[in-house]
Amino acid sequence: MDGVHKRYGEKRALDGLDLAVGSGTVHGVLGPNGAGKTTAVRIMSTLLRHDAGRVTVAGLDVRERAGEVRRRIGLLGQHAAVDEQLGGRQNLEMFGRLYHLGARRAGSRADELLERFGLADTGRKAVKQYSGGMRRRLDLAASLITDPDVLFLDEPTTGLDPRGRTEVWDAVRSLVGGGTTVLLTTQYLEEADQLADRISLIDGGRAVAEGTPDELKALVGGDRIDVVLRDASRLVEAAALLGGADLVLDADRRRIGAPAPDRMAALARTVRVLEEAGIEAEDIAVRRPTLDEVFLSLTGQPAGEQRTEKKAKAEKAEVAA
Repeated sequence: MDGVHKRYGEKRALDGLDLAVGSGTVHGVLGPNGAGKTTAVRIMSTLLRHDAGRVTVAGLDVRERAGEVRRRIGLLGQHAAVDEQLGGRQNLEMFGRLYHLGARRAGSRADELLERFGLADTGRKAVKQYSGGMRRRLDLAASLITDPDVLFLDEPTTGLDPRGRTEVWDAVRSLVGGGTTVLLTTQYLEEADQLADRISLIDGGRAVAEGTPDELKALVGGDRIDVVLRDASRLVEAAALLGGADLVLDADRRRIGAPAPDRMAALARTVRVLEEAGIEAEDIAVRRPTLDEVFLSLTGQPAGEQRTEKKAKAEKAEVAA
């Protein structure tokens, strides 16, 4: 996507969005609700026409060669597309026939995908009897019925429990290992951290940051060391002994936080200083910034929070002030 714009009446959904996805990778797209993630996916998958800018998928212009693009892509939306009354195999066969594969090829492709996603033993069972993770894996299998070069996953694990989410993650990893290019939109920051080679953070319809997960985390500072004391009354004393700039004290949690530019040296020094002073620590850990902190730093709101017009105007007023 290059400078893409899209409006719905007075609402600006995309405002010059730039997005480049490397072949054979997982590219994550993060943003608050209303940031433009789903609009971008709908444009790239030819379901929606953009107002301005240029969009190419698999080297094809989505406006000029929409039919060819559709034959090269798969799409897994936020809501299940499978029929709960049919069996898993019947669903995949139906999708194959809709893609004009022919009865024999649709059946063989259904068997291949059921085996690939660990659903072969349940292929004849009605989908309404599937767990959430199984249903989502079947949905993912249906999006691959034509063996697409590019797969769009629009918040694929919303509503799944941790086990179901892990099942989908494993399936996505196997796809990328086979050469599929995946564009993933999600509000689960752990999901992007686990799966994405690169991440674009969008807000207000435009990209505000892009890079690997580690590169994005570096935007909000380096590693930090967190110390939790057993005795809250010694918090100030311990902070004075540890010294340094940018110390953060949390009396309620008996915690001291400090920058740790040299991870192991900072850890060793902290343990030594506390032991020499006879101050007991309940926990000491060196950690990197999280994507949650990056998200909050760059958008001013937690992941998943709705970005309303009122809030947007308030943010602009604060910047102007």
